[in-house]
Amino acid sequence: MPLLKLEDTYLHKGKRRALVTLLREKGIKNERVLQAINTLPRHFFFDSALISHAYEDKAFPIGEGQTISQPYTVAFQTELLELKEGDRVLEIGTGSGYQGSILHLLGAEVFTIEYQKKLFEGTKRFLARLGIEMHLFYGDGTGGLPEYAQYDKIIVTAGAPVVPEALIQQLKIGGILVIPVGDKRKQAMLKITKKSTTKVVQEEYEGFAFVPLLGKDGWG
Repeated sequence: MPLLKLEDTYLHKGKRRALVTLLREKGIKNERVLQAINTLPRHFFFDSALISHAYEDKAFPIGEGQTISQPYTVAFQTELLELKEGDRVLEIGTGSGYQGSILHLLGAEVFTIEYQKKLFEGTKRFLARLGIEMHLFYGDGTGGLPEYAQYDKIIVTAGAPVVPEALIQQLKIGGILVIPVGDKRKQAMLKITKKSTTKVVQEEYEGFAFVPLLGKDGWG
């Protein structure tokens, strides 16, 4: 669970600045994304036993077999989304709430769905304490959230065996879906732009590793 006492010290702020410098060196160019990462205290989302690792560029466990994503991966996926103020964004895999909070800081209206009930309940309580407002749902994210579609952007934060067709259907024309697709050990990051009801354009970036996407159109 996140820390009971939420304290952001000069040391934490310095570590965030160093992390942002590293992300810039690794190729992240969107300054709005970097500023959001510099603003949001990542250590708030860590168990006290792991807090000293919060500003390492690594993924860490958050319980229920899930992880908080590597900062570079968060920045890379967010940059691919090409977010605009007021975008309606569907996030598949709420997890700790860190990725969704970055989207919120960038001005998105975030709809997020989590498969693990215990994780969903804990994250919902924690985000309320932080004052971060987003629409949180518990359930199978591979089917999206059709009742709130269409979305400007969709982001998936777990590795999928295939691109769920429901997510393509719930994306606006001109919208972008960012999703890691591959086997259970490694995936390619796909950026899918919906050009029309029948045409999508796909870009592919190799070298990512996520926990498996669970659900009907995931890994079961």
